[in-house]
Amino acid sequence: MSQEPRFGRMIPAMVTPFDQDRELDLDRTQELAVRLVDGGSDALIISGTTGESPTVFYPQKMKLFAAVVEAVGDRAPVIANVGDNCTADTADFARDVEKLGVDGFMCVVPYYSKPPQEGLYQHFRTIAEAVELPIVLYNIPGRCVVNMEAETTLRLARDCRNIVAVKEASGKMDQIKAIVDGAPEGFVVYSGDDAATYDIMKLGGVGVVSTIGNVAPARMKEIVDLCAAGEWEAAATANERLMPLMKGLFETSNPILVKEALKLLGFPVGGVRLPLVDATPEQSARLAQTMREVGVLA
Repeated sequence: MSQEPRFGRMIPAMVTPFDQDRELDLDRTQELAVRLVDGGSDALIISGTTGESPTVFYPQKMKLFAAVVEAVGDRAPVIANVGDNCTADTADFARDVEKLGVDGFMCVVPYYSKPPQEGLYQHFRTIAEAVELPIVLYNIPGRCVVNMEAETTLRLARDCRNIVAVKEASGKMDQIKAIVDGAPEGFVVYSGDDAATYDIMKLGGVGVVSTIGNVAPARMKEIVDLCAAGEWEAAATANERLMPLMKGLFETSNPILVKEALKLLGFPVGGVRLPLVDATPEQSARLAQTMREVGVLA
C-alpha cells in the first residue's frame, strides 16, 4: 500500500446535529463524531458544506470545533472548515480556531465574489501565511461559480508549505490529473465527490472527503483502502454496490438526505436549517429503498 497521507483516506464531512429548535446539539455532535471514528473514518471535517456551514455562524462553529476535538481529538485528526468569501475574515477566524486544538483547516474557493485566478492565489496565500496548521483547499465550482485551475492549485502547493492537499469537486478529470502529476512532494488530492472517488484514485488521488461517510463509513473506507492497495477489481465491485446510494443522497440539495438517512438508521441528528428544508415523505421513501438495495438498511 502506498504511504498513508497525513489525514488518512476516508474523511467524512460531518453533518451538524441540531435539536428540535434547530439549535446546535453538541451532545449529539460528540456522539456522531465517536460513531464515525468507530466506523473507520480516518479524520473528520467539521462545518463543511455537509455540515451546513453557510447557516452556522462563527461563534457556533467555534463551539462545534471544540466539542469534536474534546470527543475524538485524541483518536483522529479534526479538520475545521474555516473558509469564507472574505479573505480577512477567513484569516482572522482561522487564527482563533487554531487555538482550539484542531489539526488542520479546510478553505473553500471564495464563492459569490467570482475572483480571477490571481485573486484565488492571493486569498489562499494570505490565509496560509496567517496560520501554522496545514490547509486543505476546496475547489467546488458547482457551488462557488469559479473553478480554481490546476496551475493555481499547484502554484499554492509549491509556494505555501502548509497548503498540503486539495479537495477536488470540479469533475474535471484532466485538471485533477494535472494536479496529481504536477504536485510537489507531500501535496495530495482528495475526491470531493463520493461517486468520483474510484476514478480520482485511479489517477493518483489518495482518498475522499465524503458525504456518504456519515451514513456508511466502513463501506466507503473499504473502497478507498482497496484502491490504495491497487486492488482495482475488488474496489470496482465495492464501488458499484454502493454507487446507487452515493448518487441517491444527492437527489436534492446536500445535506437534506444525509440527515434523513441517519434518521432512517435510527441515529437522528435533527433537521436542516432554512433556506434548506427537510426531506419530503416521498424522498425519504425512495432513500430508504436505495439504502435497503445497497445493504446499508436492513
